[in-house]
Amino acid sequence: MNIIELPIEFEYNGQSYFIYPSLIVSGEELTLVDTGYPLFMPLIENEIRKQGYDPGSLKNILITHYDDDHIGALSDFLVKFPSVTVIASEVEAPYISGKMKSERLVQAEALLAQMPEEEQASGQEFVQLLEDLKHVPVDRTVRDGEWILEGQCQIIATPGHTSGHISLYFPVLNSVITGDAAVNEQNELAVANPQYCLDLRSAEQSLKRLKDLNASVYYCYHEGKLVYENGAQQT
Repeated sequence: MNIIELPIEFEYNGQSYFIYPSLIVSGEELTLVDTGYPLFMPLIENEIRKQGYDPGSLKNILITHYDDDHIGALSDFLVKFPSVTVIASEVEAPYISGKMKSERLVQAEALLAQMPEEEQASGQEFVQLLEDLKHVPVDRTVRDGEWILEGQCQIIATPGHTSGHISLYFPVLNSVITGDAAVNEQNELAVANPQYCLDLRSAEQSLKRLKDLNASVYYCYHEGKLVYENGAQQT
């Protein structure tokens, strides 16, 4: 088994940005963790090919949580690869499938109602983006402590950024895929985008839980992976 970081570069308002989905390679089967913004499928496919793999070998897509930059291209992947299994937490699955309004949309609508007039346009644009996200059924739901991928990956519940956020722990690789439960901030793990956390205290507790795993590599969706030579320092 191997984990490959997929650096996806894009431009927004004339500036260059990156996100870092992960590709889990297990034999000839591939699992993609998170799918980027809407219309990002070609970017991710190209990066998978650049790494020497065939996107047609995708068996699973695992979603760490419901946010536009994590599920945006999910429906496009399923149109092209309809046999792919979608995996998400029990809490996030109703948002991904459209059975419940997402926490992020509820938050965005509440913030919009309080915004000054000069910020209303950008706030409404974000609300519209969330409303336009396409919903898809979740094939398998998972919960904290569950083992997947032939027993080589453990689900770690890391609520805070959203209620049902999950991270992935790989004991054999001594590695963690953090999603938005952590960010690489100047070569230290930190809470990702605390201003958008639905519960900052829970996010801080989740970050501590990830640090306590003392992994050698943390694959962060924002700012890329963080490598510790002899495992992370305890805090």
